[in-house]
Amino acid sequence: MGILQAEVADYRYGIRDNFAQFAHQLIQVFLVGLTLGMTRTVVPALAETEFGVAKGSFLMLMAFVVAFGFVKGTLNFVAGRLSERIGRKRVLFLGWLVAVPIPFMILYAPSWGWIVAATVLLGVNQGLTWSMTQTAKLDLTRADQRGLTIGLNEFSGYFGVAVAGIVTGYLATAFGPREGLLIFGLAAILAAGALTLLWVQDTLPWAHGEAKRHAAGSVNGPRPRYPRNIAERPGTWEVFALMSWRDRRMAALSQAGLVEKFVDALVWVFYPVFLYQAGLSLAGIGWVVGVYGFVWGIAQFFTGHLSDKIGRKRPNVWGMWLCGAGVALTVLGSGELWWSFSAAVMGLGMALLYPNLSAAVSDIAHPNWRGSAIGIYRFWRDLGYGIGALLLGAVATVFGGLEAGFWFTAGAMFLSGLWLQLFCEETHPRLNPAQ
Repeated sequence: MGILQAEVADYRYGIRDNFAQFAHQLIQVFLVGLTLGMTRTVVPALAETEFGVAKGSFLMLMAFVVAFGFVKGTLNFVAGRLSERIGRKRVLFLGWLVAVPIPFMILYAPSWGWIVAATVLLGVNQGLTWSMTQTAKLDLTRADQRGLTIGLNEFSGYFGVAVAGIVTGYLATAFGPREGLLIFGLAAILAAGALTLLWVQDTLPWAHGEAKRHAAGSVNGPRPRYPRNIAERPGTWEVFALMSWRDRRMAALSQAGLVEKFVDALVWVFYPVFLYQAGLSLAGIGWVVGVYGFVWGIAQFFTGHLSDKIGRKRPNVWGMWLCGAGVALTVLGSGELWWSFSAAVMGLGMALLYPNLSAAVSDIAHPNWRGSAIGIYRFWRDLGYGIGALLLGAVATVFGGLEAGFWFTAGAMFLSGLWLQLFCEETHPRLNPAQ
């Protein structure tokens, strides 16, 4: 016992005690957001004129988001398990290596098929990199800082998405759409890879240290309500089954994560096209979509910390319903000011739910398999891009317009929030500790 306690004492936990590495990881996720955001404004808006997508081909238009969702979801799953074997830093760097061809593929794309292929690589990049920035921060911090930790992570990432959407709109106007995306994307990807090699430290030893602390009985504070029907070191399928249906709390969180990505799929593709057809310029579209990203990103700085105080369940349920209301408001009015307001409502709803769904999973996932649990939750969540894009394309095709996709998404968010309200208990260990 004395040797085990000595090993446990080697690692300190908390944002302040690990501030340098925490800050490096925040920079990393900002660059991840830039890489994702460079495809959010220019590519969908110019799909018809620049990349040859026929007008009204909603399913073809959504094809690149379908590819992104299925690939990123799968890579989230892989990244979580892989990081428990080779470490967080190596998985992060692999993600940046995969991203290098993306700007060149967009530059030379002769057809929409090339954009879909580039988005497949983007899905691999995002699945490996964003998963690792979140997991690494959770390794370093304490249980009472998880909401704040994920809030800061998602704030930094989606602030990057918003910045990229605005900047690429201006770069496309100044240099041309393809050239502007090449300049922006290559700068972000190369900077991220270099920073990973030079300054990022692997945090897997912190996760091992936390598990040893639990084994030694030296963890202070209330004990989380960990699932009881799982092995101490479970296999991949056992964790997958637990997250997907065996534990109703984890299943409710996973389905909420999947459905909320319907909103992001809508904003990624239908929103720019909707605004472009309404007469907004690329820069104007960038600003409206940017309002959604900025409110979502900045508000998470507060909403993640809020859930450390009042719990996870209320912000998650409120966020699902508020975000759905913002989607419905989009088609109930017109004009750049109205659309900016509805985008802000959507962003605030996302800020309430997005970090706190992840925090809820982290609350009740044991450190021995937390990386896998986060990866599987993110698998289901980002699968929502693909499933949402397919459903949105189908709904718009059947009903003959983009507006039907907005109403479908709003309804799905309300029903998913109701499921979360009925079947997921509070997960914060201070507010609902294990007996």
